[in-house]
Amino acid sequence: MTATIARVALPVPLDKTFDYLIPSGQQPVVGGRVRVPFGSQQLTGIVIALTNQSDFPLDQLKPLKVVLDSEPLWQPPLFQLLEWTSRYYQYPLGDTLANALPSALRKGRPANAEIRYWQLTEKGQEQPLAALKRAPRQAKVLTLLRHGALSHDALLDQEVNSATLKTLAEKGWVDSFHTTAHSGHWPTDFAVTEEKPRLNEEQALAIASVNANPDYACYLLEGVTGSGKTEVYLNLIEPVLAAGKQALVLVPEIGLTPQTINRFQRRFNVPLFTIHSGLNDTERLSAWLAGRDNQAGIIIGTRSALFTPFADLGIIIVDEEHDPSYKQQDSLRYHARDMAVLRANKENIPIVLGSATPALETLHNARTGKYHHLHLTRRAGNAQAARHGVLDMKGLHLEAGLSAPLIARMRQHLSAGNQVMLFLNRRGFAPALMCHECGWLAECKRCDAYYTYHQHSGELRCHHCQTQRPVMPQCQQCGSTQLQTVGVGTEQLEHQLASLFPEFKTVRIDRDSTRRKGSLDNYLEAVRNKEYQILIGTQMLAKGHHFPDVTLVALVDVDSALFSNDFRAAERLAQLFIQVAGRAGRASKPGEVLLQTHHPEHSLLQALLYKGYDHFAAQALTERRQAMLPPYTYLALFRAEAAQSELTEQFLHQVRGILETSPLFEAHTLVLGPNPAPLSRRAGRYRWQLLLQAPDRKTLQTLLSVARPAINLLPLARKVRWSLDVEPQDLS
Repeated sequence: MTATIARVALPVPLDKTFDYLIPSGQQPVVGGRVRVPFGSQQLTGIVIALTNQSDFPLDQLKPLKVVLDSEPLWQPPLFQLLEWTSRYYQYPLGDTLANALPSALRKGRPANAEIRYWQLTEKGQEQPLAALKRAPRQAKVLTLLRHGALSHDALLDQEVNSATLKTLAEKGWVDSFHTTAHSGHWPTDFAVTEEKPRLNEEQALAIASVNANPDYACYLLEGVTGSGKTEVYLNLIEPVLAAGKQALVLVPEIGLTPQTINRFQRRFNVPLFTIHSGLNDTERLSAWLAGRDNQAGIIIGTRSALFTPFADLGIIIVDEEHDPSYKQQDSLRYHARDMAVLRANKENIPIVLGSATPALETLHNARTGKYHHLHLTRRAGNAQAARHGVLDMKGLHLEAGLSAPLIARMRQHLSAGNQVMLFLNRRGFAPALMCHECGWLAECKRCDAYYTYHQHSGELRCHHCQTQRPVMPQCQQCGSTQLQTVGVGTEQLEHQLASLFPEFKTVRIDRDSTRRKGSLDNYLEAVRNKEYQILIGTQMLAKGHHFPDVTLVALVDVDSALFSNDFRAAERLAQLFIQVAGRAGRASKPGEVLLQTHHPEHSLLQALLYKGYDHFAAQALTERRQAMLPPYTYLALFRAEAAQSELTEQFLHQVRGILETSPLFEAHTLVLGPNPAPLSRRAGRYRWQLLLQAPDRKTLQTLLSVARPAINLLPLARKVRWSLDVEPQDLS
C-alpha cells in the first residue's frame, strides 16, 4: 500500500519529528528533502520515514508543499552514521542532518550540478564589433560567443568579469541558460604524474600493512615530524585510485589544505576538490556533488568534509588526528576523528590516523589492540632530528620577551643565511593595558577578562566577546596618563624585531594578519621563497608546514601553559612542543629548538626534552587511569549561561537532581558541580558548568537519553541558554 504520511526531521531545536500528508502525484523518498509549512514559515526538512500511521488525526496534518528530491541525499551507511551521531551527541536529528548539508541545499537549491551558459541573442549577433572600440571587454565577450555558447566559468577563465556580462544582458545582447551536468566516473586514465621518492623500510612496512587488508581496520600511523607521513598517505591512496575508488583526506586547518593539495595534484592526475569554511555556497555545493556523483577522485577538507557523500569511497585519511579543531565547539559538538572511524567501519574500508603526537585516547586504543599501531621513527631523506635546549629566563633582561642568549642564537642562524621561527601563542601587541600609578587594568565590561592592546589598529579588543574600543587616554580609576602595556603579543614582538634585526625581513602570521582571503597562502609562499627571514606565529604555524630553510625554532614563552586547571593542558603543551619543534631542520640542514621558561626544572619539560613524547604519553596515561579520567572514563559537560548568575546555578542544580535521582544512575557514576566556568562571565552573561562522569559509553548514553527530555521540561530551561557537550575536549 502506498504511504500517505511523511515523517520529517526539521532544522529546529526540538527532539522530535513531524508528520505531513503526502499530496497525490508527489512521492518523497527517505533521505530526500521536502519543503513543509511550519507555523507561519516554510522549512526544508529531511524525510526519515514513510508510513500510513500517525499519533495525530489525519485532519490535523498539513500537506507537504514541495518534494525537492527524487533520490536520497546520502547512501544508507552515511545516513545511518548521521542518525547515530544525533543520538550519541544528544543533538536533534533535524539539526544534525542540516549540519551535514551544504548551505545551498539547506536553502532548497537543486541537488544536481547546474551549469550556467551564456549565448548571443539575435540583437547581440547584429552588433558590429567596430562600434565597441571604447568597450573592449564587451567586444571580447561578443567575439567569444560568436563561436557558440560558453559556460560562465569558461568566460571567467578568459578574464571576463561578471559585471561585463550583466551589462550586456541588460542591453539584451546576451542571455543565459542552465543545464544539468551529467554524472559519470572521474577520468579512468589514471596515472602517477611525478617521480616518487624512495621509501625507507618503515614507510614500506606501514604501506604493506594497510594494503594487506582492503576491509575495515583502523591504523594509527605514529611518525616523528618530518618522517614522511604524507608520502605514506600518497602511496596508500594510489591503489585505491587505480581501482577507480575515491579517497577522503581530513586536515585540521584551512591553512594546511594548499600545501596538501599541491602534493596530491603533483602526484595524481585525478579531479581533486576541497571542502572547508573558506568556500562560498556554490563552491561547497560543487565539491559535495562531485563526491556524490563520482566526479571527484580525492576530496581534501576540514572536519565538515566528513559528511560528504561518495559514490565509491575506498579509504579515509585523518592527518594530525590529535588536533583539537576536529572537535566542533558549538551546535552539533561531534568529533570528526571519531566519526571518521565509525564511517570507515560502516563503509567497510580502511582508515589511517596520522600524527607525530597522537591523542592519548588514540594511543590507548592502539595499545589495547583496538587500532593497529604503525611507527615511523626516522626523518625522511637526510633530515636529522633537531637539537633541543632550554633557556632559563629568571633574572634576564628581556627585549619584548626575548632574552639575550636567544637573540644571539637568532643572529647566528640568520647570518648563516637561514630562517628563524618564533612561536608565541598570544595575538595583539600586549595582553593587557595597566596604569603605572595605581595598577588599574583595562577590563572588558562584558567579560571577566582584560582587553588586549592592538597597536596596529590603535584599539583595545576583547578576544572572548569580540568587542573593541579606542585606547583610553588616561586611567579610568585615578585619571593618570601613565598607561603602559603588560606582557608581550605577536605585534610587539614583530615591532621589536624590526629594531633588533633591521637587515632582515619579518613576517607575522596570526589570525589578525591573515584575515583577508588568500593572505595566508601568499605569506607561506613568500616564506618558502625566502622573502622573509624571521617568522612570528601562533598555533597556525605549528601544524604540518614544511619550511626547509628554518633551522631555529624558539618557543618564546610556555610558562602560561605549564599551569592550568584543565586536565588536558599537559597533553596539549606536549603536542604543541613536539609539533613546533618539528618545523626546525626539515631538510638537510641541522635544526635547533630553544624553549624559554622560568621553570626549566618542570617535570613535563624535562620529560619532553630528554625522554620524548612516548615516555610522556605513557606517564600521562598512568596518571589518567589513577585519577579515573578519559580515556578510562567518559564525560559529558552541561554548560549554562544567563544574564543572572543565580538562574544558571539554580538550573544546573535541578539538572543534577534529575541525573542523580534517575534509576539508571550507577554507583561508579559521578556528577561534579555546578561550578562557575573558568571564564565565568562572557559577553555580559554568567556561565556555569556541570560535569557528568560515567565508567563507560553505554552508561553515559543511557543516562543522558533518559535525563534530557526531563531537563527540557524544566521551567528554567527556557530562561537560560544551555548546551550539552558529550566527550568535551575543552572545559573552559
